[in-house]
Amino acid sequence: MGESITLQPAPHISRTQGCHGGSDKDTRGLPLVAIVGSPNVGKSVLFNRLTGAYVTVSNYPGTTVEIARGYGKLGDQKIGVVDTPGMYRLLPLTQEEQVARDILLIEQPAVVIHVVDAKNLDRMLPMTLQLIESGLPVVLAANLMDEADRLGVRIDLRALEIALGIPVVGTAIAFGKGTQELIKIVMDRSKSINEISQDYRHLIDYHPQIEEAIRQLGLRLQGNYRLSRRSISLLVMQRDPHVTTLVAEQEFSRLEEINDIIRHAERSFVHPLSYVIANDQREASKRMLGDVLIHPDKRPHGVREMLSALMINPLTGLPILAAALYLLYQFVGVIGAQKLVGFLENQVFGVYINPRVDAFLAATIPWQAVRDLIGGEYGLITLGLRYAVALILPIVGTFFLLFSIIEDSGYLPRLALLIDRIFKKIGLNGRAVIPMVLGFGCDTMATIVTRTLETRRERFLSTLLLALAIPCSAQLGVMLGLMAANPLMMIFWTGIVAGVFLLVGLLAARLMPGEKPTFYMELPPLRLPTLTNVLIKTYTRLEWYFREVLPMFLFASVIIWLGKLTGAFDVIVRLILPLIHWLGLPDQAAVAFLFGFFRRDYGAAGLYDLQAVMTNNQILVAAITLTLFVPCIAQFSVTIKERGWKAALGISAFVFPFAFLIGGLVNWMLNISGIIL
Repeated sequence: MGESITLQPAPHISRTQGCHGGSDKDTRGLPLVAIVGSPNVGKSVLFNRLTGAYVTVSNYPGTTVEIARGYGKLGDQKIGVVDTPGMYRLLPLTQEEQVARDILLIEQPAVVIHVVDAKNLDRMLPMTLQLIESGLPVVLAANLMDEADRLGVRIDLRALEIALGIPVVGTAIAFGKGTQELIKIVMDRSKSINEISQDYRHLIDYHPQIEEAIRQLGLRLQGNYRLSRRSISLLVMQRDPHVTTLVAEQEFSRLEEINDIIRHAERSFVHPLSYVIANDQREASKRMLGDVLIHPDKRPHGVREMLSALMINPLTGLPILAAALYLLYQFVGVIGAQKLVGFLENQVFGVYINPRVDAFLAATIPWQAVRDLIGGEYGLITLGLRYAVALILPIVGTFFLLFSIIEDSGYLPRLALLIDRIFKKIGLNGRAVIPMVLGFGCDTMATIVTRTLETRRERFLSTLLLALAIPCSAQLGVMLGLMAANPLMMIFWTGIVAGVFLLVGLLAARLMPGEKPTFYMELPPLRLPTLTNVLIKTYTRLEWYFREVLPMFLFASVIIWLGKLTGAFDVIVRLILPLIHWLGLPDQAAVAFLFGFFRRDYGAAGLYDLQAVMTNNQILVAAITLTLFVPCIAQFSVTIKERGWKAALGISAFVFPFAFLIGGLVNWMLNISGIIL
């Protein structure tokens, strides 16, 4: 209550930061349109409408939060666009909300489009009031109007526009309804970069003592702020750490007076000021909507509402999840991993590309080492490019396509609610289901997606579990092929890997310090996916794949080439033979485990080639160990990028011996029990 404002490092509020990453060259100096709002209200759909394919994704400086930036043309006006992470109010609770708020605080948007769910307008309007109070150039997009109409929710948009004093547009962006009107307003307002107006519209009457504190603070805030002094006063009164630091930097000589005003206001209330202020904002919103918003006496319950309820009920939701996973397996595992991979691997590379590359190298390059770097068994083209294009691209491509369809349908938030209770036991929440599901497509990409989780603890736990017990689709496909002839092997493998996932998650959640995860999520409507949205999302993710992952595969090829050239691989094989014997496997399995680090499916394929000289028990032990084995080099590289060297090495130092421990214990138990599969 009585803590003072202190100077602290403020990496997120440096005044030199503008657009970031690869998009900097595209959006620097352009009028910036910032899209803000809660999750699952249509922000990304609007972003895609405004930018098309001109999009780059990068981390916000100093964070692991991913920001999508792009540019588009409105008539003859070129604009920059940023799709901010979801936030519920200007006072951030999560790192994502903090980044979204800091974009408004640091950068200078010409237009701020607040996208809200029209049928839940009463919950979302308080943030609209805060944005207006901040002096930002706000346009309100009341999205999902089609859903609101279907549910009998009526909004007098014209009356709301007059009450707020800003443009209000009713939209159903996924279907293009209201989009042109919204774009026209944005185009008119983005002609010039607006300064924050201190002459904001007074829409919220706070408690008299808070209003007096705002007045007193406003007289003492003499610095240069990107939000109105009223908004800065409210945020510093609520002990927002970044705004507190910003004020401390600019009002150094007046800090004691500012502290006294805040402490006096805090002593006037039983509850924290953040609670009192939020309550006043909700009450102001409620009063404003009294004559504007009409809810039906009883919301209709149609097929979509019934299906939504079935998806989040454990009794019916789990069978629906099983059906979705079966569809995922058929589309990704059969069409992607078998048919498309078979065509590209055997025909395109096997018949046309690789033989021609090897023949060209043999005819033009006299040095065998150089030929081996480019072609041969482990070359950049014949292995690295083939692996990325022929083996992984069809799998992640089909996965991205199906995932975009599922995502656009509104199923994922319901799946998150279904799984939340289970994931809470392992220190995660329902949002973590998204990277876990993605992991069955590509663990590398799923590791990057863990950045969307709220706390550092959750991100580390998810990365650990992905590295340990989630096989990527390429590896999973080979594993399923190994055990397909013996259903009992499949049951053992599934049960042991799932048990390890839960056991390690439970232990890690209890041993790791940090806050327990919270979970709240807007449920978007269930709807049929639109082709345009699905294709744009798939294209954007494939672009990411070629930009981020392909270089890692080429790097792995160079490492393999160096290992063969120097003889280091032969040395490593001899070193790991005792571990192979501990598992009860033949010596040839050592090579499969070694190459499994560079290519998960290559290690599994090596076991597939050895199945003629291995018993079913040995195949099961090898499959379990390789599934739990250290992640491939691409995933390891991404883990370094996302979590840092210490975390990546720590995870690998745990996973490697643990995988062999579990495999050895399974081998021992099978032997002493006399079980022969």
